[in-house]
Amino acid sequence: MNPAESVRRRVGATIFHRVAGDEGPQRRDRIHRTEGPRRYGPDSAIHRVHSDASMFVGGLRALLLQSLHPLAMAAVDAHSGYRGDPWGRLQRTSTFLAETTFGTIEDADRAIAVVRAVHERVRGTTRDGRPYAASDPHLIRWVHVAEIDSFLRAHDRYGAKPLDAAGRDAYVAETAYVARALGAEQVPETVAELDEVMASYRSELAGTPEARAAARFILVHPPVPLALRAPYTLMSAAAIGLMPRWTRWPLRLPYLPVTEATAVRASGELVTAGIRWAIRP
Repeated sequence: MNPAESVRRRVGATIFHRVAGDEGPQRRDRIHRTEGPRRYGPDSAIHRVHSDASMFVGGLRALLLQSLHPLAMAAVDAHSGYRGDPWGRLQRTSTFLAETTFGTIEDADRAIAVVRAVHERVRGTTRDGRPYAASDPHLIRWVHVAEIDSFLRAHDRYGAKPLDAAGRDAYVAETAYVARALGAEQVPETVAELDEVMASYRSELAGTPEARAAARFILVHPPVPLALRAPYTLMSAAAIGLMPRWTRWPLRLPYLPVTEATAVRASGELVTAGIRWAIRP
């Protein structure tokens, strides 16, 4: 094996272990190699987006954007354990995405049932006295639209093969199944509908202390090994660069349009290309 290939495999293994955990290889084999019908084919828009390295940038943006809903953020802050076990939370989330995108219909539906059961137990009250429940269809829809908006925008900017307009609509429609299965209602199925739903939440969003603490944890004090800190910083900058302008002050994020259009975009392209190189089959 030549030195470059050896480095690629080591870097790829490190990234995969962080995202998938100790049981990652076994889960990968179960998800991809188990025989049975799939909900989405290999040529689907959801396959193209969810298998691309741009998901790393989109995932960070999704976390930042989702935190702006006070009720959703209160639930995450009190019940997810993201500070104590951030990698475990990432691994559970990435496994769920893989199961529902690439797994058999049986495995995907089982994963959805598990998450629904967890949601039923997540209830509480915000610091200002408002009750929340993770099973609330309105909150489930917010988490969903913030997530797919982030994945799609990251793929538009940094994906290896960005989708055309029909493909982008197809992605929104294909992701709607899981959102409905989790309990969301009035789920968008086109990009235009997605934009409308995103806009409808604006009046509910705010930069709470919990949201700003989460942003600091994600961007300033992440539990990332020293060897991965530089690429993680580039990836974080790329994620911030995709955040809407109106989100910056509530989360205390910088807004540097010229830098974001040049240096940040170039660094985002560099880091996603590097991840794509490292984790290719």
